[in-house]
Amino acid sequence: MTVKAIVATQSADNTRRWCQAFRNAWPEARFDAWSESSPVPSGARYAIVWQPPSALFRNETALEAVFNLGAGVDSLLRLPELPRSLSIVRLEGAGMAEQMVEYVLYGLLRAAREFSNYAVSQADVRWQTRPAIRREDWPVGVMGLGTIGTEVAQAVARLGYPVAGWSRTARPVPGIEIFGGQENLAAFLARTRVLVNVLPLTPDTEDILNRDNLSRLLPDGYLINVARGRHLVEEDLLALLDGGRLMGAMLDVFRTEPLPADHPFWRHPGIVVTPHVAAITLQDDTVAQIVGKIRDMERGVAVSGVVNRGSGY
Repeated sequence: MTVKAIVATQSADNTRRWCQAFRNAWPEARFDAWSESSPVPSGARYAIVWQPPSALFRNETALEAVFNLGAGVDSLLRLPELPRSLSIVRLEGAGMAEQMVEYVLYGLLRAAREFSNYAVSQADVRWQTRPAIRREDWPVGVMGLGTIGTEVAQAVARLGYPVAGWSRTARPVPGIEIFGGQENLAAFLARTRVLVNVLPLTPDTEDILNRDNLSRLLPDGYLINVARGRHLVEEDLLALLDGGRLMGAMLDVFRTEPLPADHPFWRHPGIVVTPHVAAITLQDDTVAQIVGKIRDMERGVAVSGVVNRGSGY
Protein backbone atom coordinates (compact mmCIF):
# COMPACT_ATOMS: atom_id res chain seq x y z
CA MET A 1 0.00 0.00 0.00
CA THR A 2 1.36 3.43 -0.96
CA VAL A 3 2.26 5.68 1.95
CA LYS A 4 0.29 8.93 1.74
CA ALA A 5 1.25 12.21 3.41
CA ILE A 6 0.01 15.76 3.10
CA VAL A 7 2.24 18.83 3.42
CA ALA A 8 0.92 22.15 4.74
CA THR A 9 2.87 25.26 5.72
CA GLN A 10 2.16 28.95 6.16
CA SER A 11 2.23 29.70 2.41
CA ALA A 12 1.38 27.93 -0.83
CA ASP A 13 4.85 28.48 -2.33
CA ASN A 14 6.60 27.12 0.74
CA THR A 15 4.24 24.13 0.82
CA ARG A 16 5.04 23.30 -2.81
CA ARG A 17 8.80 23.50 -2.18
CA TRP A 18 8.64 21.16 0.80
CA CYS A 19 6.28 18.80 -0.99
CA GLN A 20 8.65 18.48 -3.94
CA ALA A 21 11.60 17.83 -1.61
CA PHE A 22 9.73 14.94 0.01
CA ARG A 23 8.72 13.54 -3.38
CA ASN A 24 12.36 13.63 -4.50
CA ALA A 25 13.50 11.85 -1.33
CA TRP A 26 10.85 9.11 -1.47
CA PRO A 27 9.39 8.70 -4.97
CA GLU A 28 7.47 5.54 -4.04
CA ALA A 29 5.36 7.45 -1.47
CA ARG A 30 2.68 10.00 -2.23
CA PHE A 31 3.09 13.55 -0.94
CA ASP A 32 0.27 16.01 -1.63
CA ALA A 33 0.40 19.78 -1.18
CA TRP A 34 -2.47 21.06 0.96
CA SER A 35 -4.86 23.51 -0.65
CA GLU A 36 -8.00 24.94 0.94
CA SER A 37 -9.51 25.16 -2.55
CA SER A 38 -9.53 21.33 -2.71
CA PRO A 39 -11.96 20.22 0.02
CA VAL A 40 -11.83 16.52 -0.91
CA PRO A 41 -9.81 14.59 1.72
CA SER A 42 -6.58 13.11 0.37
CA GLY A 43 -6.71 10.03 2.57
CA ALA A 44 -3.29 10.87 3.97
CA ARG A 45 -2.18 9.07 7.13
CA TYR A 46 0.61 11.54 7.87
CA ALA A 47 0.72 15.34 7.85
CA ILE A 48 3.95 17.33 7.58
CA VAL A 49 3.34 20.88 8.73
CA TRP A 50 4.58 24.28 9.83
CA GLN A 51 1.95 26.77 11.05
CA PRO A 52 -0.77 24.88 9.16
CA PRO A 53 -4.33 26.14 8.65
CA SER A 54 -6.94 24.79 11.04
CA ALA A 55 -8.96 23.51 8.10
CA LEU A 56 -6.33 20.86 7.44
CA PHE A 57 -7.36 18.88 10.52
CA ARG A 58 -11.06 19.32 9.88
CA ASN A 59 -10.64 17.95 6.37
CA GLU A 60 -8.01 15.22 6.78
CA THR A 61 -9.70 12.81 9.17
CA ALA A 62 -7.57 9.74 8.41
CA LEU A 63 -4.37 11.18 9.90
CA GLU A 64 -2.42 9.04 12.36
CA ALA A 65 0.53 11.36 13.03
CA VAL A 66 1.62 14.91 12.31
CA PHE A 67 5.27 15.86 11.82
CA ASN A 68 6.27 19.41 12.70
CA LEU A 69 8.88 21.15 10.53
CA GLY A 70 10.55 22.62 13.61
CA ALA A 71 11.42 21.87 17.21
CA GLY A 72 8.76 24.10 18.82
CA VAL A 73 5.18 22.80 18.68
CA ASP A 74 3.42 25.53 20.70
CA SER A 75 1.58 27.04 17.73
CA LEU A 76 0.42 23.59 16.65
CA LEU A 77 -0.88 22.71 20.11
CA ARG A 78 -2.95 25.90 20.19
CA LEU A 79 -5.10 24.74 17.25
CA PRO A 80 -8.48 23.65 18.65
CA GLU A 81 -9.11 21.48 15.59
CA LEU A 82 -6.05 19.32 16.27
CA PRO A 83 -7.43 15.90 17.33
CA ARG A 84 -6.41 14.84 20.83
CA SER A 85 -5.66 11.34 19.57
CA LEU A 86 -3.23 12.48 16.89
CA SER A 87 0.46 11.83 17.61
CA ILE A 88 2.71 14.87 17.17
CA VAL A 89 6.36 14.33 16.24
CA ARG A 90 8.73 17.29 16.57
CA LEU A 91 11.91 17.84 14.64
CA GLU A 92 15.08 16.78 16.46
CA GLY A 93 18.39 18.44 15.65
CA ALA A 94 18.39 18.41 11.84
CA GLY A 95 21.22 20.96 11.83
CA MET A 96 19.47 23.36 14.19
CA ALA A 97 21.48 22.57 17.32
CA GLU A 98 24.76 23.56 15.67
CA GLN A 99 23.28 26.85 14.48
CA MET A 100 21.89 27.58 17.93
CA VAL A 101 25.29 26.92 19.50
CA GLU A 102 26.93 29.37 17.10
CA TYR A 103 24.33 32.04 17.83
CA VAL A 104 24.61 31.74 21.60
CA LEU A 105 28.42 31.68 21.55
CA TYR A 106 28.45 34.83 19.44
CA GLY A 107 26.05 36.57 21.84
CA LEU A 108 28.07 35.50 24.88
CA LEU A 109 31.44 36.53 23.45
CA ARG A 110 30.08 39.80 22.08
CA ALA A 111 28.90 40.73 25.57
CA ALA A 112 31.80 39.35 27.63
CA ARG A 113 34.57 40.64 25.36
CA GLU A 114 32.79 43.99 24.91
CA PHE A 115 32.89 43.92 21.13
CA SER A 116 30.05 46.44 21.00
CA ASN A 117 32.37 48.93 22.72
CA TYR A 118 35.07 48.28 20.12
CA ALA A 119 32.51 49.02 17.40
CA VAL A 120 31.81 52.37 19.06
CA SER A 121 35.55 53.08 19.30
CA GLN A 122 35.98 52.32 15.61
CA ALA A 123 33.13 54.65 14.69
CA ASP A 124 34.83 57.37 16.77
CA VAL A 125 38.28 56.55 15.26
CA ARG A 126 39.53 55.89 18.79
CA TRP A 127 42.19 53.31 19.71
CA GLN A 128 41.07 52.06 23.11
CA THR A 129 41.60 48.64 24.63
CA ARG A 130 39.26 47.00 27.12
CA PRO A 131 40.46 45.02 30.17
CA ALA A 132 40.94 41.27 29.83
CA ILE A 133 38.04 39.26 31.22
CA ARG A 134 37.91 36.46 33.74
CA ARG A 135 35.50 33.78 32.57
CA GLU A 136 34.61 33.15 36.20
CA ASP A 137 32.99 36.60 36.18
CA TRP A 138 30.62 35.54 33.37
CA PRO A 139 28.69 32.49 34.64
CA VAL A 140 26.17 31.30 32.07
CA GLY A 141 22.78 29.78 32.80
CA VAL A 142 20.86 27.81 30.17
CA MET A 143 17.10 27.50 30.65
CA GLY A 144 15.88 24.34 28.93
CA LEU A 145 17.96 21.17 28.70
CA GLY A 146 16.46 19.37 25.75
CA THR A 147 18.62 18.29 22.81
CA ILE A 148 19.46 21.85 21.77
CA GLY A 149 19.82 23.30 25.27
CA THR A 150 22.17 20.52 26.31
CA GLU A 151 24.41 21.08 23.28
CA VAL A 152 24.45 24.82 23.94
CA ALA A 153 25.39 24.34 27.60
CA GLN A 154 28.17 21.90 26.82
CA ALA A 155 29.60 24.10 24.05
CA VAL A 156 29.79 27.07 26.43
CA ALA A 157 31.39 24.90 29.10
CA ARG A 158 34.09 23.80 26.64
CA LEU A 159 35.15 27.46 26.37
CA GLY A 160 35.81 27.52 30.11
CA TYR A 161 32.80 29.52 31.30
CA PRO A 162 30.98 28.28 34.42
CA VAL A 163 27.69 26.82 33.16
CA ALA A 164 24.49 25.77 34.89
CA GLY A 165 21.28 24.43 33.42
CA TRP A 166 17.68 24.64 34.61
CA SER A 167 14.71 22.59 33.48
CA ARG A 168 11.38 21.46 34.86
CA THR A 169 12.88 18.18 36.00
CA ALA A 170 16.55 17.81 36.89
CA ARG A 171 18.62 15.41 34.84
CA PRO A 172 22.41 15.08 34.87
CA VAL A 173 24.50 16.62 32.08
CA PRO A 174 28.27 16.05 32.27
CA GLY A 175 30.18 19.22 33.14
CA ILE A 176 27.04 21.24 33.89
CA GLU A 177 25.66 22.29 37.28
CA ILE A 178 22.03 21.22 37.28
CA PHE A 179 18.99 22.91 38.82
CA GLY A 180 15.53 21.39 38.50
CA GLY A 181 12.01 22.50 39.30
CA GLN A 182 10.38 25.78 40.20
CA GLU A 183 11.74 25.56 43.74
CA ASN A 184 15.33 25.86 42.42
CA LEU A 185 14.76 28.54 39.78
CA ALA A 186 15.71 31.46 42.07
CA ALA A 187 19.01 29.82 43.04
CA PHE A 188 19.79 29.12 39.38
CA LEU A 189 19.18 32.73 38.41
CA ALA A 190 21.17 34.09 41.37
CA ARG A 191 24.37 32.38 40.14
CA THR A 192 23.84 33.45 36.51
CA ARG A 193 25.09 36.53 34.68
CA VAL A 194 24.35 35.53 31.08
CA LEU A 195 20.93 33.91 30.83
CA VAL A 196 20.22 31.83 27.71
CA ASN A 197 16.60 30.84 27.13
CA VAL A 198 16.00 27.66 25.11
CA LEU A 199 12.78 26.59 26.86
CA PRO A 200 9.73 25.26 25.04
CA LEU A 201 6.74 27.58 25.24
CA THR A 202 4.07 26.13 27.55
CA PRO A 203 1.51 27.69 29.89
CA ASP A 204 4.07 27.24 32.69
CA THR A 205 6.91 29.00 30.85
CA GLU A 206 5.02 31.88 29.21
CA ASP A 207 6.22 35.22 30.69
CA ILE A 208 8.99 33.45 32.63
CA LEU A 209 11.45 36.17 31.56
CA ASN A 210 9.78 38.79 33.73
CA ARG A 211 10.96 41.57 36.04
CA ASP A 212 11.13 39.35 39.12
CA ASN A 213 13.16 36.60 37.50
CA LEU A 214 15.46 38.84 35.46
CA SER A 215 16.15 40.95 38.57
CA ARG A 216 17.60 37.87 40.25
CA LEU A 217 20.51 37.69 37.82
CA LEU A 218 23.95 38.83 38.91
CA PRO A 219 24.75 42.55 38.41
CA ASP A 220 25.23 43.59 34.77
CA GLY A 221 23.25 40.58 33.62
CA TYR A 222 22.72 39.78 29.97
CA LEU A 223 19.84 37.96 28.28
CA ILE A 224 19.97 35.81 25.13
CA ASN A 225 16.50 34.66 24.03
CA VAL A 226 16.40 32.11 21.21
CA ALA A 227 13.22 30.27 22.24
CA ARG A 228 9.90 32.17 21.89
CA GLY A 229 8.90 35.81 22.13
CA ARG A 230 6.09 35.03 24.55
CA HIS A 231 8.62 33.93 27.16
CA LEU A 232 9.67 37.57 27.58
CA VAL A 233 7.71 40.38 29.21
CA GLU A 234 9.04 43.09 26.92
CA GLU A 235 8.28 46.12 29.07
CA ASP A 236 10.03 44.46 32.02
CA LEU A 237 13.21 44.01 30.00
CA LEU A 238 13.16 47.63 28.86
CA ALA A 239 12.67 48.87 32.42
CA LEU A 240 15.58 46.78 33.73
CA LEU A 241 17.88 47.93 30.93
CA ASP A 242 16.97 51.59 31.34
CA GLY A 243 17.36 51.30 35.12
CA GLY A 244 20.85 49.83 34.80
CA ARG A 245 19.92 46.47 36.35
CA LEU A 246 20.79 44.60 33.13
CA MET A 247 23.58 45.50 30.72
CA GLY A 248 22.00 44.18 27.55
CA ALA A 249 20.09 41.56 25.58
CA MET A 250 20.34 39.69 22.30
CA LEU A 251 16.89 38.73 21.04
CA ASP A 252 16.00 36.49 18.12
CA VAL A 253 12.28 35.96 18.85
CA PHE A 254 9.44 38.35 19.58
CA ARG A 255 5.76 38.44 20.50
CA THR A 256 4.96 39.98 17.13
CA GLU A 257 6.96 38.85 14.10
CA PRO A 258 8.11 40.61 12.01
CA LEU A 259 8.99 43.05 14.78
CA PRO A 260 7.02 46.28 14.10
CA ALA A 261 9.12 49.17 12.80
CA ASP A 262 8.10 51.39 15.72
CA HIS A 263 9.04 48.85 18.38
CA PRO A 264 11.54 50.27 20.93
CA PHE A 265 13.76 47.19 20.67
CA TRP A 266 14.99 48.30 17.24
CA ARG A 267 16.69 51.44 18.50
CA HIS A 268 17.60 50.54 22.06
CA PRO A 269 21.39 50.77 22.52
CA GLY A 270 21.46 47.74 24.81
CA ILE A 271 19.53 45.36 22.55
CA VAL A 272 20.65 43.33 19.54
CA VAL A 273 17.75 42.28 17.28
CA THR A 274 17.91 39.41 14.80
CA PRO A 275 14.93 38.20 12.69
CA HIS A 276 14.31 34.69 14.09
CA VAL A 277 17.40 33.20 12.46
CA ALA A 278 19.21 31.56 15.40
CA ALA A 279 18.37 28.15 13.94
CA ILE A 280 16.90 27.86 10.46
CA THR A 281 15.39 24.55 9.39
CA LEU A 282 17.73 22.80 6.92
CA GLN A 283 15.57 21.19 4.25
CA ASP A 284 17.73 18.18 3.31
CA ASP A 285 18.39 17.18 6.94
CA THR A 286 14.74 17.67 7.87
CA VAL A 287 13.38 15.68 4.93
CA ALA A 288 15.77 12.79 5.67
CA GLN A 289 14.75 12.72 9.34
CA ILE A 290 11.01 12.77 8.69
CA VAL A 291 11.16 10.22 5.87
CA GLY A 292 13.19 7.94 8.14
CA LYS A 293 10.64 8.23 10.94
CA ILE A 294 7.68 7.56 8.65
CA ARG A 295 9.46 4.47 7.32
CA ASP A 296 10.01 3.30 10.90
CA MET A 297 6.37 3.89 11.81
CA GLU A 298 5.30 1.90 8.76
CA ARG A 299 7.37 -1.01 10.10
CA GLY A 300 5.93 -0.66 13.58
CA VAL A 301 9.14 0.76 15.05
CA ALA A 302 8.77 3.39 17.80
CA VAL A 303 10.22 6.80 16.89
CA SER A 304 11.74 9.52 19.07
CA GLY A 305 10.51 13.10 19.27
CA VAL A 306 6.88 12.25 20.04
CA VAL A 307 5.40 15.19 21.93
CA ASN A 308 3.95 14.71 25.42
CA ARG A 309 0.85 16.88 25.31
CA GLY A 310 0.79 17.16 29.08
CA SER A 311 4.17 18.88 29.18
CA GLY A 312 3.85 20.61 25.81
CA TYR A 313 7.09 19.22 24.32
